[in-house]
Amino acid sequence: MKSKSANMTVSITLKQLKNIEYNIIIDNLPKLKFNSKVAIITNPKVAGLHLKTLLANLEAKEIYIITVNDGESYKNMQTIESILDKCFDHKLDRKSVLIGFGGGVIGDMTGFTASIYQRGIEFIQIPTTLLSQVDASVGGKTGVNNRFGKNLIGAFHQPSAVYIDPLFLSTLDQREISAGIAEIIKMAVTFDKDFFIWLENNDLYILDNLKIAISKSVALKAKVVAQDEKEKGIRAALNYGHTFGHVIEKQSGYGHYLHGEAVAIGMIMANALALDLGYLNIDECLRISNLLEKYKLPIKYNIKNKEIFYDTFFLDKKSENNTLVFIVPKSIGGVELKNDINKNIIMNILERF
Repeated sequence: MKSKSANMTVSITLKQLKNIEYNIIIDNLPKLKFNSKVAIITNPKVAGLHLKTLLANLEAKEIYIITVNDGESYKNMQTIESILDKCFDHKLDRKSVLIGFGGGVIGDMTGFTASIYQRGIEFIQIPTTLLSQVDASVGGKTGVNNRFGKNLIGAFHQPSAVYIDPLFLSTLDQREISAGIAEIIKMAVTFDKDFFIWLENNDLYILDNLKIAISKSVALKAKVVAQDEKEKGIRAALNYGHTFGHVIEKQSGYGHYLHGEAVAIGMIMANALALDLGYLNIDECLRISNLLEKYKLPIKYNIKNKEIFYDTFFLDKKSENNTLVFIVPKSIGGVELKNDINKNIIMNILERF
């Protein structure tokens, strides 16, 4: 007897148990109290400068310090394994909390570790660099690099809170401050013309002005993330300058340029594309480049091989079905996601660099 195979379909509908909501506090670091184990993930430099301040404001059942090497070259699975090993050594459980205490690299690795340790535990961001305060600490994007590119392994895992204390910025050098300012300029170009004009007329090396810029940038990013947590649409616009910038970081060797510096060059490249497409005019391009140069950010780059540079685009997370997605500013204060740009147009842009 022949039996017919039956096709069976089982549907499951998952309803979110609760809305994800957390606070981003921009102020002096408050007193933090936890009725659980806490592990602080940091690096030797930040620990030497600021760990005493954090510990003086932290109370928990048990507190552990996990120190790892910092920098893009260490942002990999090997470092994640070392953090996980320490978490198991300290017998952290599902109620334990990780604290990312450092720049964007530390924050990304802490969040990724929290997302996979015992299938996910809470973590808190306490960013200590300007770049991480205005960008990396907000929005729950976590991950590490591999030989194919930047942040290609990771997860969306939102922090339970973010504490931004501008006083931590006092130990940064001017280059690191400028790298963070690049991300502030990025937000203004793509989402807020009035904010861009404000940036043109104010000095961010003055702390009070910088605090205003941090607050405005965080508010803009929070608004975008609230609309598109997992980057299916408008959140991809936050990557203005990054499509080109990530290739620059990879080809120049991670660490040669600070992330914000590579993004600044990437913005110039994206602007050249926007100019050719009719989305920006010459005056707007000059205003953006002048603002970047005001903070001593690089705007020039020498591409050694255009074909290799172009092929590297396809390793970017924003490419879909072998189609490249480019984020181009639409005037100042607007943005467009383009996925239908002919290769010849892109190669013409690369030829200029």
